[in-house]
Amino acid sequence: MLKVGLIGAGFMGGMHAACYEALSSEVKVVAVADVIKEKAEKIAGKFNSDTYSSGEELIKSADVDIIDICLPTYLHASHAVKAMEKGRAVFIEKPVCLLLEEGRLLLETQNKTGAKVMVGQCIRFWPEYEWLKNIVNDKTYGNVRSAVFTRISPKPTWSWDGWILDPKRSGSVALDLHIHDTDYIRSIFGEPLGVASEVVRDDLGVIEQIITNYKYSGPLVTAEGAWGYPPEFPFSMEYRVMFDKATAVYKSGNTPSLSVYTEKGETLIPSLDKEDLDSSDVGGNVSDLGGYFNELKYFVGLVKNNLPIAKATLNEAVKSFELVVSEIKSAGGQSPIY
Repeated sequence: MLKVGLIGAGFMGGMHAACYEALSSEVKVVAVADVIKEKAEKIAGKFNSDTYSSGEELIKSADVDIIDICLPTYLHASHAVKAMEKGRAVFIEKPVCLLLEEGRLLLETQNKTGAKVMVGQCIRFWPEYEWLKNIVNDKTYGNVRSAVFTRISPKPTWSWDGWILDPKRSGSVALDLHIHDTDYIRSIFGEPLGVASEVVRDDLGVIEQIITNYKYSGPLVTAEGAWGYPPEFPFSMEYRVMFDKATAVYKSGNTPSLSVYTEKGETLIPSLDKEDLDSSDVGGNVSDLGGYFNELKYFVGLVKNNLPIAKATLNEAVKSFELVVSEIKSAGGQSPIY
């Protein structure tokens, strides 16, 4: 039984805790850290685990095999470096870091320690997106002609101390939300030849919407990320991909839909292999455990069997971070934050 130390007991920490409950035959959360004592105790109570008042204290003192970092973005790199130096396997929520020098430090530390590290780019594990990657690779419907990805949300006001809305701590919508699609696009189409982005900024100059065209020699690929919408505006993630012989459309929601419209006039509903899991009630803008469960199941299995991480690696996450930085700069921003 692998032992997990969970750092951060907010929305994402609660989501991960729910996934570990579903993986109880293989792993147990034995330590939980959060600066808000009540939040740490709420999750710890599900596992009868120890609590710590800080991530640093957990890394230093807890007897664990895995350290799972679900902290605000600006705290990812410092905790991950300490965890790797402690000899633990490390799972880091996305985005992996906030600054370019942090990305370099993380890679240097992994190279020095040999630590197993995976990053929570969960869309690579979302069933509808896994399906799309497979049919692209297999050319089931021919070549991709165009692909449009969107990820839009109401303003994320639920975070501790409002950190998500502070670009100096989250990197704005570009790094916190839009990076999901940037990373997925890289995973399916490879490195783009270039990017061209346009953004909408709020009254303080902070990016709240970004639309990027990724230059490839073949398909036209575009992604939009936005979170400036009113409180009751529903979160959604969608894609529309035109192939030579069909178009695939996915829309999230209370009843997610995936359809394929073929050149023969057929409408097909693909069958997906999904785990039968209860939805999480921890808040935020996503209730389906889907990709979160799949990524942690994958990670736990590889750590358990001492196998290398091959998907959502640290190196891949840093490359996706760097690509988003280039998108921000193409839209006139001068740093990863703005």
